[in-house]
Amino acid sequence: MADFILEVENLKKYYGTVKAVDGVSFKVKQGSIFTLLGPNGAGKTTTIEIIEGLRVPDDGRIIFMGEEIKRVENKQKEYIGVSLQETNLIPYLTVRETLDMFKTLFPRSLDIDDVLKMISLEDKANTYIKNLSGGQKQRLVIGLAMINDPLILFLDEPTTGLDPQARRNTWDILLELKRSGKTIILTTHYMEEAEFLSDWVCIMDHGKIIREGDPQSLIRALEKESLIEVELEANSIMLEKLSSAGLDPVYDKKHKRLLLKTNDILTTTELLLRLSKENSLQIKDVVIRQPNLEDVFLSLTGRSLREE
Repeated sequence: MADFILEVENLKKYYGTVKAVDGVSFKVKQGSIFTLLGPNGAGKTTTIEIIEGLRVPDDGRIIFMGEEIKRVENKQKEYIGVSLQETNLIPYLTVRETLDMFKTLFPRSLDIDDVLKMISLEDKANTYIKNLSGGQKQRLVIGLAMINDPLILFLDEPTTGLDPQARRNTWDILLELKRSGKTIILTTHYMEEAEFLSDWVCIMDHGKIIREGDPQSLIRALEKESLIEVELEANSIMLEKLSSAGLDPVYDKKHKRLLLKTNDILTTTELLLRLSKENSLQIKDVVIRQPNLEDVFLSLTGRSLREE
């Protein structure tokens, strides 16, 4: 099999004047975790729903396992597993019964006990769906996507709404699946999730991929050692003076968040405090930290990656 299990070229999907997917191209390496990262409405879900065969593209090429296809049909669906943004399960079926029901839909499938072990739900096998926690339900959804032993998994926002511990448990499952040779295509708006899990990240905004690479390379491209993040209502005079000092300020007006990239924390902080005082601006919070993927997005778009 080729190094790239999936290739997408110039994929497009328009709804009237709305360009949900606007010329998206990428390649997914076999056995990797590939992430589409971006805010809600960026086009992530539409993109993977086209590849899953749930939507028909207006234009573009899809090459799946070395074969060019117009859309994913039953032949390809035997090799993929899908977890949608929302999955409605039957509340009065048990975990085992739910897995068994999905198992009957495929010509080949894994042993249910093996799947239960894989998703750490052995002790919940006979528990009704309605009695599972949010994290347990999400692990079951991943198990359902795995029941046909797919080569490639599509997971759309798999940890949205989960508490930090449940999210971390899900990450552990995904990394174990990767170690077993599975390819995972993930969508998320959580930058820490993409940074922790991904071999390759495509940052999406307004239906386009605006930057791609491995997480650390994307972060290093900022070419700054430290970031100073400040919460305040910055005015144009302050931003102009920061620019004149060579700091290239990025201001997220909606969240009142000023981001400064610097190699000299002390000098930059002193300048920031002086300008705030001169302009009678109140600083509510200051954080000094290393850059991350959200900073990459903010530097590219001037707005936050966080969920709106």
